[in-house]
Amino acid sequence: MQSLRMIENWPVPTAAAAVIRADGVVAGSYGPLDHRFPLASVTKPLAAYAALLAIEEGAIELDEPAGPEGSTVRHLLAHTSGLAFDEQRTMAAPGTRRLYSNAGFEALGDHIAKATDIPFPRYLHEAVLAPLGMHATELPGSPAKDGISTVADLIRFAAELQAPRLLAPQTLAAATQVVFPGLTGVLPGYGHQKPNDWGLGFEIRDGKSPHWTGSGSSPRTFGHFGQSGTFLWVDPDARAACVALTDRDFGPWAIEAWPKLTDAVLDELARSA
Repeated sequence: MQSLRMIENWPVPTAAAAVIRADGVVAGSYGPLDHRFPLASVTKPLAAYAALLAIEEGAIELDEPAGPEGSTVRHLLAHTSGLAFDEQRTMAAPGTRRLYSNAGFEALGDHIAKATDIPFPRYLHEAVLAPLGMHATELPGSPAKDGISTVADLIRFAAELQAPRLLAPQTLAAATQVVFPGLTGVLPGYGHQKPNDWGLGFEIRDGKSPHWTGSGSSPRTFGHFGQSGTFLWVDPDARAACVALTDRDFGPWAIEAWPKLTDAVLDELARSA
């Protein structure tokens, strides 16, 4: 795809990207697809997928207690447990505010590890990474932010998010719809938003502005970005997904560059349809 050539103008030492159609075909790619990048918060969708599999397998339940008092697995996945950003400190009653929380995903990982008697990184590997053939991906630490992967591996995950084989389609559909609608929250890097819509581990595009996806992205677009300069989005209306990994931290450069790339990709996909 010619649109991916825009990445050549990004102020980053190394970048790789790919566009994946809903049928799993790679529509285009750029850069070293096998280069391993820190994912930062793009780790969360992988961890969430493992949690959804644990729910389907009956190891945990979506509405069982987990995290701070009154919180459930659902609250942890939807960033509504009330836990602070990076510490096990309760800031609000569960379900009342959208408090984006690494601590919440760490509590979720601990909860799954206790329920399954399997360390969460190993559970993620056995449930998600190995079945999808994501052999270059690992989780050496926090399920919120410490994943390491390649575009080649995330191509496989992006295909799974569009045509699930590991999860029941209805489970993924429920996870990519707004959970606890109407809540106020902060989108990291973009500030206070009302509403601040999320699904179960996936951010929902909805009508947010400004946003890291494009102005042409459908409201149903879901995914995540990471502070290490990474993103993954799936646009069900465009029937495509896009992954981009870089080795420059998120900042003003990304706020400017990412929406332009997304809109160019969507325009090229529409012209070729």
